[in-house]
Amino acid sequence: MAIDRQNYRTYVEKKSPNSPLFRNLLCAFLIGGAICTIGQGICDLWKLAGLPDLDASAATSATLIFIGALLTGLNIYDNIARVAGAGTIVPITGFANSIVSAALEYKSEGFVLGMSAKMFTIAGPVLVFGISGSVIYGLILVLFGG
Repeated sequence: MAIDRQNYRTYVEKKSPNSPLFRNLLCAFLIGGAICTIGQGICDLWKLAGLPDLDASAATSATLIFIGALLTGLNIYDNIARVAGAGTIVPITGFANSIVSAALEYKSEGFVLGMSAKMFTIAGPVLVFGISGSVIYGLILVLFGG
C-alpha cells in the first residue's frame, strides 16, 4: 500500500498529540529553579560549617552529585524528570543522573563489564571535552597572556 507525503503528514499530525508547551516550560523552570535553590542552600550550609567560599562551592557540587546519584538509584529522580523535563537535565544533578542511569542499565552484565564500563559511556566524552578545553584555554593564556 503506497502512501504519498501529504497523506502521511496528515496521518502523523492526527495521531501525534500536541505538547503542552507552556506547562512544560513552567515545570522545567520551577523544578530546575528549585534544584538550584536547594544547591544554594547547601552551599550556604557548608559556609556556615566554616568552609571558605571556594571549598564550599566544591563541597556543594559533590553533595549535589551524591544526591542526584542517590535519587537515581532509588528511582526517584526519573519520576521528578517526568514532570520537570529539561529542568532536571541542566543542573549538576542531571549529569549524575545520566552516569548512574547508564551504570544501572547494564548492572546485569556484571560489576566490571556492565556497571563500571557503561558508566563511562556518558562520562567519557564530558571528561575528554573538559580536560581538552582546559588545556587549550591554559595554552591560550600562556601564549597570549592573561
